[in-house]
Amino acid sequence: MISPNLRIAYRFLTAKKRAMFMSLSCTVLGVGLFIVTQATTSGFEDIFTRTLLGINGAIRIEDRLQDTMRSMAAAGASDFYFAQREGVKYIEGVEEPQRIVDALRDFANVRGVSAVLRGSIQITSSFKTEDAQMFGIRLEDHLRVSDLGQQITAGRLEDFRNANAGALIGRVLADRLQLSVGDSVVVTARGESRRFAVSAIFETGYREVDKTNIYLHLPEVRSLLKKPSGATYLQINLHDAARAPADAARMEAVLRHGAKPWQEREKSWLEVFRALRVSTGITVTVFTLIASLAMFNTLAMIVLEKTKDIAILRSMGYERRDVTRIFLWQAGIVLAIGAVVGALFGAGVTWLVGQVPLSISGIFKSDRFVVVWDWKHYAAAIATAVFMVMIASLIPARRAARLEPGDIVRGTAQ
Repeated sequence: MISPNLRIAYRFLTAKKRAMFMSLSCTVLGVGLFIVTQATTSGFEDIFTRTLLGINGAIRIEDRLQDTMRSMAAAGASDFYFAQREGVKYIEGVEEPQRIVDALRDFANVRGVSAVLRGSIQITSSFKTEDAQMFGIRLEDHLRVSDLGQQITAGRLEDFRNANAGALIGRVLADRLQLSVGDSVVVTARGESRRFAVSAIFETGYREVDKTNIYLHLPEVRSLLKKPSGATYLQINLHDAARAPADAARMEAVLRHGAKPWQEREKSWLEVFRALRVSTGITVTVFTLIASLAMFNTLAMIVLEKTKDIAILRSMGYERRDVTRIFLWQAGIVLAIGAVVGALFGAGVTWLVGQVPLSISGIFKSDRFVVVWDWKHYAAAIATAVFMVMIASLIPARRAARLEPGDIVRGTAQ
């Protein structure tokens, strides 16, 4: 059964249909556009993150930590205690990668580990020479920590797997060298040259990677760099990439090697996307602000026009809190309709935006607008509308509650 306060609120509300429709429209636009902008901004951040994780993994273990002489001396002294290590230096590379790989099996969140040996090279085709970076990998290990298997655009990984002198080359680098699958290239490192055949061409969508990276079998890179052991870094994939900072801190403490989570490596880009989300959220909140001002104005006009009705209600025994509730119910009705319609509007526009073709490459690759469906966007949009509209509605509601029947009859009500 509908309460009397709600019934009266509905009657007052329908008396100002045009004004209420304007407030409702702004609420719908505010909620809907907030959802759409957050969905698109988060979508591009999500594909950027997946691209980076697919290239570089969630965590990189790079250099061994070694205490300085001063820190070691202090640590050995019985009458000194340091809560934090005072000095640390890094020894470049991972000297015993297999030992680290074995230790990483004790971390439950670790999904895969790949030892990578990197070196600067010159790569020469029949047409020109380019500077590049070669990465020595064990293919099966690297497929567990990257999206390399899904990034092949020409050729086959099977050919690379079966050819000791095979090479995987980035799309941009291959285009600049005018290479196709099956062509041969000469790789020069530290004065030594070796010929390789292009087994496949990959494309990550990240131009800086696609124009410099070439993957070779780890034994071949060891031979070129004259480095029979060790690795430049260990690339790690996690079941839950969001836990990378905590896992990296534990790995660094246990393994005594520097461990960088992807959130730290890409901090500047993540800050850019976060700033975009905030700025777009502030911009579209203007519609909700307009809705709150419209609601304030509408309720203030109703208070002026319904003073006699308010006097009658008070004379019938309605208390001040009942009058306040009547006016807050009006705002609540508009908010409820606006939130539901706005959420549906936002979902519909989000779906439509997701179908729009858009060719993007540079820091990631996509052929359409990317959107993310997240209930938090809807909750944030509705919470913003509720806060702003209800705050704006409270002032005229409290003003109506302060009206006294006697003052209204005498015409002295303020």
